[in-house]
Amino acid sequence: MKSFFITTPIYYVNANPHLGHAYTTVVADSLARFHKLQGEDTLFLTGTDEHGDKIVQAAEKLGQTPKEFVDAISARFQALWPQLGIANDRFVRTTDEAHKRAVQDFLQKVYDAGDIYFGEFGGHYCYGCERFYTEKELENGLCPQHLTKPEFISEKNYFFRMSRYLPWLREHIAQHPDFIRPERYRTEVLAMLESGALEDLCISRPKTRLTWGIELPFDKNYVCYVWFDALINYISALGWPDGPDYARYWPGEHLVAKDILKPHAVFWPAMLKAAGLPLYRRLNVHGYWLSRDAKMSKSLGNVVDPLETGRRFGLDAFRYFLLREMHFGSDASFSEEALIGRINADLANDLGNLFSRVLSMTARYFGSRVPQPTQQEPDDEAIVELCATAMRNFSQLFGNVRFAQALEALWELVRALNKYVDSQAPWALHKQGNMERLATVMYILLAAMRKTAICLWPVMPDASRQMLEQLGQPVEKNVPPASSLEDEITCFGGLAAGTHVAAASNLFPRIDVKKSIETGNKNAAPKLQEKHKEKKEDKTAVAELPPPPADTARPVVDFDHFKALDLRAGTVRVAERHPNADRILRLEIDFGEGRPRQILSGLAEHYAPEELVGKQVCAVLNLAPRKIRGLMSYGMVLTAQNSDTLSLLTVGKPVPDGSEIA
Repeated sequence: MKSFFITTPIYYVNANPHLGHAYTTVVADSLARFHKLQGEDTLFLTGTDEHGDKIVQAAEKLGQTPKEFVDAISARFQALWPQLGIANDRFVRTTDEAHKRAVQDFLQKVYDAGDIYFGEFGGHYCYGCERFYTEKELENGLCPQHLTKPEFISEKNYFFRMSRYLPWLREHIAQHPDFIRPERYRTEVLAMLESGALEDLCISRPKTRLTWGIELPFDKNYVCYVWFDALINYISALGWPDGPDYARYWPGEHLVAKDILKPHAVFWPAMLKAAGLPLYRRLNVHGYWLSRDAKMSKSLGNVVDPLETGRRFGLDAFRYFLLREMHFGSDASFSEEALIGRINADLANDLGNLFSRVLSMTARYFGSRVPQPTQQEPDDEAIVELCATAMRNFSQLFGNVRFAQALEALWELVRALNKYVDSQAPWALHKQGNMERLATVMYILLAAMRKTAICLWPVMPDASRQMLEQLGQPVEKNVPPASSLEDEITCFGGLAAGTHVAAASNLFPRIDVKKSIETGNKNAAPKLQEKHKEKKEDKTAVAELPPPPADTARPVVDFDHFKALDLRAGTVRVAERHPNADRILRLEIDFGEGRPRQILSGLAEHYAPEELVGKQVCAVLNLAPRKIRGLMSYGMVLTAQNSDTLSLLTVGKPVPDGSEIA
């Protein structure tokens, strides 16, 4: 059986868990569940990092010993994860005796190989980062992370000959494009390696300055540098060097935020190479959650409590929002307004409405029993085909950490099922007495809803179980609802005729924005509160333009559905004529996703291919993939046109590829 090992960073216990911790861990949990759903032998590891200067300082402020302090904070992390639907298999602490032994064994192995030496060093020490910086690494003399002036410290320490392994690492990353993803972080690490700023790594702290750490096995007067200690957790938790789980699960994949890219992309691979151990398979790097356009911090008062947010809006809805709203690798903004909008549009209007309509009609027309289908018509076959396509796209995208795009691919099916209800009009079939046709329509809907619920188990485990229970297929908690997602993709059905289903469903009630803001806690979005306050209090008469003339030929689209469009800017890298269609160009466009996206567009009569290369264009990315004359198109380039003129929509000035258009 194929194995899959996924880790979060071990979280530093100098403060309580926040949204950043929750996001990383929810993503890791979702990936672990996804691979379990693929039938893989999966292990999910998280934990806490409990040594270093900052721990001692935080403990002293509370009048506690470091051990008392880390025990309390680590317990809070362990208690939080089940409340967020997270089912980690292991929890490692760097104060565990097994971890300490593994760190000392690792240090001794590298020391014996001649890659650790003793020397005197003077450097700029940041207490926030707990590391030395070189002059080249400082930004205007300040720590690049904390923007504070480091203290210059000169002392004797032990050093890891990291520089010996940097040429090898640069070559390895260049030859393995998926080693670090998304692509932007691979590029950043390669630039870092080519800059010449990286040197040997100081891996000790003298006990005269710090005693709270793991003692070096070859010198009792020093403790291990916290990062060197912490990174080894990924193998110590597996029982390295000779534990059965190490052989069973290593190498695995790591999931980290972009602020700890360097330790994981540079320090850790060099350490593994020096110890003669296999490298991890992949490093997955995500961006920051912003609040009011700034990184969350206690000093700014914009920190989001993940547990409180989950309680207020529903745990699974919160998990869905986190994976759907952030394009993995990029920063994303958190606001209650965005969360409520996503819940109302995707979960209440689309998914919840689908389950409510279909189950109530099944109760009315077939006594809450799954009907026996008969011959499929072309409309039915189209839904069956779309179901397989949507699930296949979901699976491929989710496995490549493109969670937002994966969920949008699945929502193509959800929206299509709602349209199928409208086009087939089961109520009319029932009124006509056409029960055979009605039975087939209802079966198609119920079976496709089951497929949707299975796909959603990694993201919304409790809601997925509720949906499957409503469809007459109860599932145990934290047990995959299917033995193989691949089998579910290739075979439509899975519901036996006669199965009893729920008579009603109310999975995701709509949220009243104003009421939610008025009853919310202190973390409710201030801008949203102010907007409602202004609406209520502003009674000044304002001269307004009359509404535009109604266009009865075009349907009105509400704002929630417009927000569902994924509009982005990207650079055309390749443009050529479609081999089978004179009017169509085949474009490869870079949207910052790791590799260009192929989009077909009817531009050939208006633009020569060479005109487009290097141009930044605007496109819709979350359209269902379409095959056009033998080639697939994964989006739509936006244009403006009248009867005889067509012009590409472009950005006014260059922006990073993948920038959202709003």
